[in-house]
Amino acid sequence: MSGTDASHEDTPRGAGLLGAVRLLIIAALVIGALELVRRVTLEPIEMARQAERRRALDVVLPTHRYDNAPLDDAISVDAGALGPGLHRVLRARLNGAPSALVLEVTATGGYSGPIELLVAVDAQQRILAVRVTEHHETPGLGDGIDRHVDDWIDDFAGRFLGQPPADQWAVRKDGGRFDEFAGATVSPRAVVQAVRHCLEFTAQHAADLYAAPAGATLQR
Repeated sequence: MSGTDASHEDTPRGAGLLGAVRLLIIAALVIGALELVRRVTLEPIEMARQAERRRALDVVLPTHRYDNAPLDDAISVDAGALGPGLHRVLRARLNGAPSALVLEVTATGGYSGPIELLVAVDAQQRILAVRVTEHHETPGLGDGIDRHVDDWIDDFAGRFLGQPPADQWAVRKDGGRFDEFAGATVSPRAVVQAVRHCLEFTAQHAADLYAAPAGATLQR
């Protein structure tokens, strides 16, 4: 009788252990499937990112300006002048000499959040081009910073810290040289300030930015 009782007591325990093993096997299979999906999709995602970076680079940096591969000749920079966090800086070189820097910059003063920019600056510290790569500004008001909406941002091309003078790197409402939009001053103000800070940063650190090994991370 006692042996029969022991058998009845062991059966639920065995079933529970078997259920736990099954759950572990299922979990392992699910994790394995997710990892397989991640590996399969990782390369296409990275290729898409590289293609997007190439398109953005082609917009701000003419191909006759370089004969290297700026996307590979890149560093990361942690500098408040470029906005919070790490920012990529692409180096363009022509015949081995510095030709231009393309900097990822974050303007933190946007009306609806940060505004992401690409700023291309040549070796003489003149702006080649500025483009907004991401923003959340109000359509019909602040979105004029986007080249797809308005050509306002083209006004930066050819400018440098002395043109206009440093105290006039601001929108007209603040006594500067740059236009604002009707009913929207915050967005252009944020972009102008971010571009000015970028120029000040490159003027001070250009030599270090060009000299750092590809893939390095600088803190300035």
